[in-house]
Amino acid sequence: MNTFGTIYRLTSFGESHGPAIGGVIDGMPAGIEVDMDFIQSELARRRPGQSDLTTSRKEMDEVEILSGVFEGKTTGTPIGFIVRNTNQHSSDYEDLRNVFRPSHADYTYHMKYGIRDHRGGGRSSARITISRVVAGAFAKLALKQIGVEITARITQVGDIVGEGLTPEMENLIRQVKADGDTIGGIITCNIQGCPVGVGEPEFGKLHQQLASAMMSINAAHGFDYGAGFGGLHLKGSEQNDIMTPDGFKTNNSGGIQGGISNGEDIYFRVAFKPIPTQLREQETVDADNNPTTLKVKGRHDPCVLPRAVPIVEAMAAITILDSYLLSKTTRI
Repeated sequence: MNTFGTIYRLTSFGESHGPAIGGVIDGMPAGIEVDMDFIQSELARRRPGQSDLTTSRKEMDEVEILSGVFEGKTTGTPIGFIVRNTNQHSSDYEDLRNVFRPSHADYTYHMKYGIRDHRGGGRSSARITISRVVAGAFAKLALKQIGVEITARITQVGDIVGEGLTPEMENLIRQVKADGDTIGGIITCNIQGCPVGVGEPEFGKLHQQLASAMMSINAAHGFDYGAGFGGLHLKGSEQNDIMTPDGFKTNNSGGIQGGISNGEDIYFRVAFKPIPTQLREQETVDADNNPTTLKVKGRHDPCVLPRAVPIVEAMAAITILDSYLLSKTTRI
């Protein structure tokens, strides 16, 4: 599937080394003021080449809106957009035409489709998350109308825990980059102002939708919300969120109960694995199953986290807006 959402829907297209990345947004409410500077600033947050902590690929990632916006407002019709690729170095990947990179999608794409775009991972590249960030920016503009705010931050890199990208985390990323290696960590997201009653009670539970959204992001390997796995160390009497006339005493539920938002802050964590691209020699096999070794060339991130923060926020915004619009169909 290349489409995400039920009412607010994104269909994305494009490859890492193709002409452009793009998408079509359906279900965007009409009459929302479109702040192009904001949308562009969201793209700038995930743009490559920002610092020595990211890939050196230089892309401006300027979005072109093709439809669905008139005189600065959404019209309710499909929003089409593209972001052109301008700095591909496809020749860097020629050695990968018939060789499978360990822990990448090379082998699985080859076995599933019998053909694959080896240039930068093609459709499996994290560059296609551009479409998610654009759709997430539009969703944030709509959610702003009902007072919903979404913020994410890095809370762990390797074994280093902190709030935001600390100097210690930065130094660790630089160290693994110098070694030709990579490292993973955790991003924590907080959603404030979500109304009560968002989410479905059975197969459309809000935490289920958020988990699906987050686990669709490249390199995401884990999800928990509220007390999460930490709640395993608590008794029910310790974890229950006691209700009083003034509200909940605690929020171990993470703002979701029975799959439906309860008006408290929604918070969750996403674990990201180390990016599998190594700038060091590794054992692998070729398309004929012959053993070989591979040392990847090209420009790659040593850690996905700095550029994944806006992607987590975008997928959260898409999910909350979609679930909110769906919740409006259950009561008159």
